[in-house]
Amino acid sequence: MAPDPLFVDEDVLDPARAPVESTGRAELFLYAGRQHLFAHSALPAYETAAAALLTQRSRLPQTP
Repeated sequence: MAPDPLFVDEDVLDPARAPVESTGRAELFLYAGRQHLFAHSALPAYETAAAALLTQRSRLPQTP
C-alpha cells in the first residue's frame, strides 16, 4: 500500500512534531504504508490490526 499522501509531506510532519518535542508527555506515531482514515471501520481503507494499535496507543493510562 502506498504511503498516505496527506501525511508524507514534511510540511505536515514538521508541525506535528513540534508539540511532541516540546513535552515529555506526547508521542507521534506514524503508520507507514497506511491510508488516511485507516481506523474508520465504515471505509474501504479500514485495517483491523492498525486500528487496534492506534486505539491502544491513544488510551490514557489508568491511575490508581
